[in-house]
Amino acid sequence: METPFDFANLRMGDLADRAARQWPERPAVIFVEDERTHRETFAEFGANVDTVAKALMAAGVERGNHVGVWMTNRPAWLHLMCAIGKVGGCLVPLNTRYRSDDMAFTLINAECTHLVTVDQSGPINYAELLRQALPEIEAAGHLRSVVMLGEPFDGSLPWQEFLAAGSAVTDDQLAARASAVDPDALMMLAYTSGTTGLPKGVMHSHRPINNIRERAQILGHSMNDVHLNYLPLFHIYALSEISVTALLTGGAQVLFEAFDADAALDAVEQFGATVLHGFDSHWNDLLVANERASRDLSSLRLGSLPAGMDSTTPIAVRSQSLCPTISGFGMSECWAFVCVSSPSHSLEQRTEASGYPMDGIEIQTRNPDTGDVIADDTPGQLFIRGYTVTPGYWANPEATATTLDSNGWLDTGDMARLRPDGHLVFMGRYKDMLKVGGENMSPAEVEGYLLDVPGVAEAAVVAYPDERLAEVPVAYVVRNKDAADLVTEDDLIEPLRGRIASYKIPRAVIFIDEMPMTPSGKIRKIELRARALQDLGA
Repeated sequence: METPFDFANLRMGDLADRAARQWPERPAVIFVEDERTHRETFAEFGANVDTVAKALMAAGVERGNHVGVWMTNRPAWLHLMCAIGKVGGCLVPLNTRYRSDDMAFTLINAECTHLVTVDQSGPINYAELLRQALPEIEAAGHLRSVVMLGEPFDGSLPWQEFLAAGSAVTDDQLAARASAVDPDALMMLAYTSGTTGLPKGVMHSHRPINNIRERAQILGHSMNDVHLNYLPLFHIYALSEISVTALLTGGAQVLFEAFDADAALDAVEQFGATVLHGFDSHWNDLLVANERASRDLSSLRLGSLPAGMDSTTPIAVRSQSLCPTISGFGMSECWAFVCVSSPSHSLEQRTEASGYPMDGIEIQTRNPDTGDVIADDTPGQLFIRGYTVTPGYWANPEATATTLDSNGWLDTGDMARLRPDGHLVFMGRYKDMLKVGGENMSPAEVEGYLLDVPGVAEAAVVAYPDERLAEVPVAYVVRNKDAADLVTEDDLIEPLRGRIASYKIPRAVIFIDEMPMTPSGKIRKIELRARALQDLGA
């Protein structure tokens, strides 16, 4: 006799079983790769997860082992996500922008006993990068096996052989392993890639799955939805808000190996997509692509676009021409979208704020100098407490102690304000704020004005030293390809005069071809600050 699922204690390994039972013939995954399309129903997806889970057991993955996954988006990534949790392992997603050194650091720091990777994706030869780092990784003494999708190298196990070996594991053995998984056990190490310092492994149990389930209900996600998934699966955003959400609600996900705005919009027409996701940079590319070649987007009902900073507002407002969007706030340390807006909230709330705190989440803003809790609508340092907050960083008690206090409050390092309507407004990282002649200045505010100028693709405002004012703002700008010779410094600076305080106006605009980025896709402002000393003279 079938037993009902315990929603209060959902585990990652339960998701595929539940979906296969509830929506067996509905589409689960549609993988678009070049001109080929791979499809799986939820019944097929559940069977594939079990095949991978048995293979993990046969490969020697024990309860509590850490399994690294270093590959671009593909169905196997999703199978591994569920299967590692099902056998009681801990998923360690590795950023596909990593190269040999940061990949080796992460595998060693996480004490991964197994690694599943891909030989090549586009121009990147992951097998060769791994081969270069393997002596250092093996010397650390944790890694026991490497499974390779594609062409294996000496010592690695081909994916198909890995799967075939799992046939020695019985259904009863897998069921016994799965039933013993503790929902409070370590489910994932999400490595941060901040703008300074080495990555840190953020620990998470299976508990945030309930947070995702509640959010799916707020947003009205159902089996009738088709989510486009072009965000990298190694990020909590894609893993949580698309992949796990689709499994929880019976929606399909159209999976892409990487983001391409034209391909995404074509897929809206082809597959009747209903939900889009992404940061302001993704939405800007989608807007530009649709202006270049308009599509029928009538199937779209909702999008997610984390807003709040002044720099995101112009794009968030313009994106409503594609579909209504909701906003949210999250980070690796507290999970994705612990604050979220509802489709029923006003346009202003959905495009100029960062969501409303979800159940079980507490938020405070504090004076960064005194630590005192401050009044509503006054900018302060953001602290979060709740069941989705990490218990700490893996093997890094010093970083844990500086980020989490004894009462469970997480110091996000962000500037935010809590509005009278209860919505959070994320204003940026405290370390990115400028102090110009004693006046606090938010780079995001000026970036918002610059991004509103036609022809501007990206903008970043950073500090430059000044003898009289201590520091002043300078702007780095990436122009759209078709506007490279049309947008000038005067086009950007002159419209600001008389509209914002003079101390906020950039003293210089420097045009560059591309922004320096962290592995997680954030602009490395620390690098731009150093570059400004060279570009403008120290």
